[in-house]
Amino acid sequence: MSLRFEDLEVGHEVITHSRTITEADVRNFAGVSGDFNPLHLSEEHTADTDFGEPIAHGALLFAVTSGLLWQYRHERPDVVAFYGVDSLRFTRPVTMGTSVHAESTLVEKTAKDHPVGNGVVRYETRLLTDDDEVALSCEMLTLVE
Repeated sequence: MSLRFEDLEVGHEVITHSRTITEADVRNFAGVSGDFNPLHLSEEHTADTDFGEPIAHGALLFAVTSGLLWQYRHERPDVVAFYGVDSLRFTRPVTMGTSVHAESTLVEKTAKDHPVGNGVVRYETRLLTDDDEVALSCEMLTLVE
């Protein structure tokens, strides 16, 4: 189903399926990003921290959020481009073995005179853990047809 800018309504919600953050996810992300902080990779280092064990990178959690939402593109508008992110916050650490899902609500539409898009939509977005704790919150902006 094609959803264009004019078809979208404030309040439209998307709730994704869940996925589990694995050690392989964290190690692969460290390799791709170059972020080898021991908070993400070392059980020995994190044993004496408030976390008690390695935690996922915040940037990895943002990427997972984006990916989960992209997988639900059949419920989202015809995306031209990711337009930006506002108010990004990492509010809870996520450890390996934690399942997460994304929830996103359209909160604003702004028409744009753009060569390939008709407007920008703003989504209030959260990544929740398997115990319904918010691990990430932000406002994602998307340029749509």
